[in-house]
Amino acid sequence: MGQCGKAAICGVLVFLVVFAVSLPQAFADPLPTWRDGDAKAAITDFVTRVTDPGSEDFVPVDERVAVFDNDGTLWSEQPVYFQVIFAMDQVRDAAAKDPGFADTPALKEAVAGDWKALFADHGQPMGEVLNATHGEVSVEEFEESAGTWLREARHPDTDRPYDQMIYQPMLELLRYLRDEGFATYIVSGGGLHFIRAYADGTYGIPPQQVIGTTNKERFEVVEGVPELIKEEGVFFINDKGGKPVGIDRHIGRRPIFAAGNSDGDLEMLQWTTAGDGPRFGMIVHHDDPVREWAYDRDSKIGRLDKAMDLAPKEGWLLVSMKNDWAQIFPWGNR
Repeated sequence: MGQCGKAAICGVLVFLVVFAVSLPQAFADPLPTWRDGDAKAAITDFVTRVTDPGSEDFVPVDERVAVFDNDGTLWSEQPVYFQVIFAMDQVRDAAAKDPGFADTPALKEAVAGDWKALFADHGQPMGEVLNATHGEVSVEEFEESAGTWLREARHPDTDRPYDQMIYQPMLELLRYLRDEGFATYIVSGGGLHFIRAYADGTYGIPPQQVIGTTNKERFEVVEGVPELIKEEGVFFINDKGGKPVGIDRHIGRRPIFAAGNSDGDLEMLQWTTAGDGPRFGMIVHHDDPVREWAYDRDSKIGRLDKAMDLAPKEGWLLVSMKNDWAQIFPWGNR
């Protein structure tokens, strides 16, 4: 056989090998733990339309912005927001070293783990606990402390580290969107530096793409080292109507995709889906008491009432944990 024939055969073989390797990847399910159904189809249809250059709904890459609430949307929020548990643990640790530290009713309630009492009086006791634990500490020290706690402390129901209480289907959705040219942001009522302590390693979302509630801060040179110090008091509350404001300040562009789980995300969903062109709003509904938790209208944590009523009117996707997710956590189910 001549060199030309051998070259042709080799070329065909190379093509077949490359084709065989790439074929499974080309047809791989980007959302494997999402059950086949209307919810999964709605997501993939939207992404396909906005990323296909031949589609009338095509959206340029620099306009593909997706925003996600954190508590109850990307990870669990029961029995109470994890940052609250972190703050109570910090008070207990401080009180163990100095019994005189917990010298107010709010700090004593934190030591006792009575988070419901901390939310009384419009959350004023909780504010006192946060000031005592989140103030007068450098940003670096705080994030290191939060990261260690998230890896080492254990959830009271699952005995899993808190940074493992994340939703596998949402991890897949984040990855899928990024693979299709989306920039993914966290927009949370939780503390900015608390979320930054784990968001990159856990969700693949870097610190500059986290928008959260922020403390007051100051610049200070401590023993010759320039530092940023978290002060007592809140600078900006990134919740409810504050979420669109935070998005505008930090991103400067209206998202085309927004996901939340509670009435605290209502304004973010409204603002996102009110824009021109293709838009997508999504609500994670906690309706699985066996594998996670079931709560909505009457819950003090992650209440979903007004947003659930508006979802069908606004065309927002209401995702059922029970019916749409084949698996809840990366390690299985509760």
